[in-house]
Amino acid sequence: MAIVVQKFGGTSVATAAMRERVVGKVRGVKAEGHDVVVVVSAMGRLGEPYATDTLLALVNQAGVSNARDRDLVMACGELVSCAVMASALRKAGLNPLPLSGWQAGITTDNSFGDARITAVDPTFVLSLLKQGIVPVVAGFQGASSEGNITTLGRGGSDTTAAALGVALGAVNVEIYTDVEGIMTADPRLVPEAKVLSFLDYAEVFQMASQGSKVIHPRAVELAMQRNIPLVVKSTFSDAPGTTIANAILYENKRGRPVTAVAHILNVARVSIATPGDDGALEQDIFSRLAGAGVSVDLINVSPEVKRFIIPEEDVEKARAALETLPLAADFRCGCAKVSVIGTGMRGVPGVMSRVVAALREAEVRILQSSDSHLTISVLIDQGDVESATKALHRHFGLNTE
Repeated sequence: MAIVVQKFGGTSVATAAMRERVVGKVRGVKAEGHDVVVVVSAMGRLGEPYATDTLLALVNQAGVSNARDRDLVMACGELVSCAVMASALRKAGLNPLPLSGWQAGITTDNSFGDARITAVDPTFVLSLLKQGIVPVVAGFQGASSEGNITTLGRGGSDTTAAALGVALGAVNVEIYTDVEGIMTADPRLVPEAKVLSFLDYAEVFQMASQGSKVIHPRAVELAMQRNIPLVVKSTFSDAPGTTIANAILYENKRGRPVTAVAHILNVARVSIATPGDDGALEQDIFSRLAGAGVSVDLINVSPEVKRFIIPEEDVEKARAALETLPLAADFRCGCAKVSVIGTGMRGVPGVMSRVVAALREAEVRILQSSDSHLTISVLIDQGDVESATKALHRHFGLNTE
């Protein structure tokens, strides 16, 4: 009997009517003869009592600054959600058992608020499945080997589901959300965006890292390590969604180098003139930022100047870290990063030229750029994001995906 892990996001479990839909999805997999492990996020969104953002607002308002204490509160939303979801499954005649992340065998490090899963012991969950029980696991959380309750950061329930899928040897992990799959662009910016039926792990990892919010990159990374297929689909329809698996399982028949366009808002460009630098200043700059907990991206380095981007929320931390440098750092806020992604651009000349041409035609100024074998990213003014995304989406033929 195969095991399927089903993860349901906050909107999927927010109301009784929505939870009935979840019951139907669980029943459907059980009817196919599979064992099911359910993973749930906290219910609803900001303003609803047990949503993660509501709990975050609570700890901020109460002045809870200790990271360990904050995680104790932040883990509560998923605990409530798994108990409520288990009740709905029980009323439907199934045999569920709600579990915290640590009861499900998830061990993490002590990086409170953004913990990493270090081990998953599937013994207890497997024993429940053998008894015909449906484990309903609280996502987004675990416990360290010292017994501290930890949370996994934004999108952590995806990571919980993927980690359990790997540990249990699941045939696939289904990620249910409020959209019908992973799309060629954000439909709020590009109404013509299409659902992609199949994506390679590497493409999705890049899309998630470059701003697409449908699935967490750590979940993709875990699934990729063991070739566990991920399926992203909607709780509210029967559409097949997007299957994410190894590229060897499919042939890229799109005939185009770019699969999707993604974006990240609210970034700042930092420019530091370093005339004649022999590498010592470069090392000092990035060491200071690392020590301050500032993540850097889109790094362009030469002996004469260092340029990179950081989240706007980290600007003051970066200023403080760099203020004693013998050189001035210039901060340009109000920027955004837009990326084109696709396995089809490997070894294909001229993709960057096409990006530049499309943005020039749309009268979008490129402030900075970088590329890899799967991704080309440009930094632009945030006010140009919609124009840039639409232009690139249209130029690379994604409107007709």
